[in-house]
Amino acid sequence: MRRYVASVLCAVMMVGTAAATAGCTAHASFNAGGEAAKAPPPPPPAPEPAPEPKEEKPRRRFKLTFKLKGNQVELPGPVVFETASDKLAPESDEVLGIVDDFLNQRKDVSLLRIEGHTDSDGEDALNQTLSEKRAMSVARWLVAKGHDCKRFIAVGFGESKPVADNNTPEGKAQNRRTGFFIAAINGKAVDGAPVDAGGKVAGDPCK
Repeated sequence: MRRYVASVLCAVMMVGTAAATAGCTAHASFNAGGEAAKAPPPPPPAPEPAPEPKEEKPRRRFKLTFKLKGNQVELPGPVVFETASDKLAPESDEVLGIVDDFLNQRKDVSLLRIEGHTDSDGEDALNQTLSEKRAMSVARWLVAKGHDCKRFIAVGFGESKPVADNNTPEGKAQNRRTGFFIAAINGKAVDGAPVDAGGKVAGDPCK
């Protein structure tokens, strides 16, 4: 009888031990399963691509076109030089670009007269020289653009041909000018007039 009771107790203890062991195992498996079920954090959103920079096109102040008034090429603005100098200012490029366009389209113009004029400030002789040098600077600018140097005659008039009152700043600004005139077409002088129009020839643009 004592052996039977001992056997029963032993069996009960073994079952309890197995149950405890199984419980621990199940608890551990549950915790392990819980950890495995956690989803990884979502990746950070991709940065939006930077907008492409807009290409800014250079804007011209004047349309690339020319008009004729008789034999004169009319321009929408003046040819500008540095003060008391024959050096062209950068803003002159736009206006001279129109003369360049004119020469490209009018191949029949075999000689273009470039006239330099000044206001009355300063000595007459110095103004005359300055007007010649400015006309020559313009001729050489056009030659640098690829035009035949023989197509140009540069002349200076100094202050001898004002178109406005030299007693006002506005009038002086108008008198400081550069003119462009068709002097010859297909090798023949226009209307048989002198190609220099009475101005003093500044020199040879080809030199």
